[in-house]
Amino acid sequence: MTVVTGTLDVAWNHGRTGEPPIQIHVYDENTVILRQSKTATYEAPFMFLLFGDERALLLDTGATEDSPLRETVDRLIAERHPSPGYGLVVAHSHPHGDHVAGDAQFEDRPDTVVVGHSPEAVHDFFGTEKCDLGGRELTILYSPGHHAAAITVFDPRTGFLLTGDTVLPGRLYVFDHAAFVSTMDQLVEFAESHPVTHVLGCHVEMRRRPRRDYAIGVTYQPDERAPQMTVAQLRAARDAAHAIKGRRGFHRFDDFVIVNEPRKRDVRRLLLRGYLAKALGRRKPPRIRTG
Repeated sequence: MTVVTGTLDVAWNHGRTGEPPIQIHVYDENTVILRQSKTATYEAPFMFLLFGDERALLLDTGATEDSPLRETVDRLIAERHPSPGYGLVVAHSHPHGDHVAGDAQFEDRPDTVVVGHSPEAVHDFFGTEKCDLGGRELTILYSPGHHAAAITVFDPRTGFLLTGDTVLPGRLYVFDHAAFVSTMDQLVEFAESHPVTHVLGCHVEMRRRPRRDYAIGVTYQPDERAPQMTVAQLRAARDAAHAIKGRRGFHRFDDFVIVNEPRKRDVRRLLLRGYLAKALGRRKPPRIRTG
């Protein structure tokens, strides 16, 4: 299959006053990346809408229940597949709250399946580790470590490896180190044998300066780095995961911070830094220029 090339040279939502609640980036006609605004939720998660001939996959539903996600997805589908009967699969990189909050918006949508949140429900739905959208077959890689029900999605059309919260330019929260290392080994092995163009997680927390991240809860990130990572950075995350075996807490690297099996004191440290950043930081980000 020929890999379709689009652009990721995007000025993403990062907390400016007046930015849209959901940013829409059309990577190619059948691949859309969505991002919630940091003015709506500090998590500002990315979501992915992939279109096939028979159905689309929406990966994640965001961090707020009342976002205009359903109307956004309905419009994007209607523009591409207006005929009745076109399906939608709503799946999740993993079922933490900032990735499933919008699920209820799709429960009554016709021709739609919302995949359950448990590891068993995820395995029952995807089964053979393939998801056929009709002319676009995705590979599903079960990826525990951050969450037992986590998955990674590979799209051969774009070469995207969609890693959820397992790998991203930010804090990698590892709650089961042995499972995480196994997942990272699997992802690197897969990426080295498939045409992966970009590794894309669901958040950005790192600044452009190496080893520097924004504190949790920050709602304005003007110096955040791009969301896409390389296979080389994926390898670096794998190597780092091996290197910190038996060492709990925070471990800083150039492109990510691993929070390994955090203890109560690690959580307190994380939250305290967030409170201080909010108290000392800029409260009114600049407006978007419209002219």
